Amino acid sequence: MHTLKFSRKSLGIPYAVYLLLFVAAPLVVLLYYALTNGQGQFTLSNLTGFFTDPNTMGTLCYSFAIALVTTVVCLLIAYPTAYILAMSRLKQKSVLILLFIMPMWINFSLRITALKEILTLIEGNLAYYPFFNAVVGMTYDFLPFMILPLYNTLSRLDGSLIEAAKDLGANDRNAFLNVTLPLSVPGIVSGVSMVFLPAMTNYVVLDMLYNSTYIMGSLIGSYFSAYNWHGGSMIALILLAIICIFTLLTRGMEDDSAETRVGGALL
Repeated sequence: MHTLKFSRKSLGIPYAVYLLLFVAAPLVVLLYYALTNGQGQFTLSNLTGFFTDPNTMGTLCYSFAIALVTTVVCLLIAYPTAYILAMSRLKQKSVLILLFIMPMWINFSLRITALKEILTLIEGNLAYYPFFNAVVGMTYDFLPFMILPLYNTLSRLDGSLIEAAKDLGANDRNAFLNVTLPLSVPGIVSGVSMVFLPAMTNYVVLDMLYNSTYIMGSLIGSYFSAYNWHGGSMIALILLAIICIFTLLTRGMEDDSAETRVGGALL
């Protein structure tokens, strides 16, 4: 009678099956529709059509602008907040962090609907300020994703490095710029990745605020709603490529040694 042998490699089988069924297979289908026409013939017209259509290019630029401004606003708000919480000696830091996370426990549609009512009360017609309202909605939605990685990074900083910088003659400003800020780069990169990438495709915020289609996610949805699977698949594929390139660039920045930069600054 043969006994079944169990190895640690067997633990990876469910994960491999999941990747094949829900990652690899959908990508193959996406590639097929993106590179074929209605007759199933290979074509690059979907690719060229993306870059020659002013509607798609304008939506891409608009989505990029919204994502960029949203990321910058979130960073400007989140970094001082995370820095103050991490460097303070408050005993109830976890309670304050919980206050920033609590809105995420509320239903997404309910949160955006409440924000819409507030903005409508202030502005009247939300269609008058579409870009501003989009940034406000995105910032409100993604701000916790910027605060948490920054707080985790800043709270783990070694205080002796800052003390060493001050012993070498650095004031508070120089110690922050040459020690704290470089060491917090991994948290910044992580927060930027968690905000910028979803902000380019999160069409739900815009649709719920003023029924806008000027973002990549809603544009892809409109193609599929019109049964233009080939054009929608190509747009999704190009957006996927942009996200992969952005991820590789931010990962390269995160892999840089912060300690090396600090050492060079102190020298």
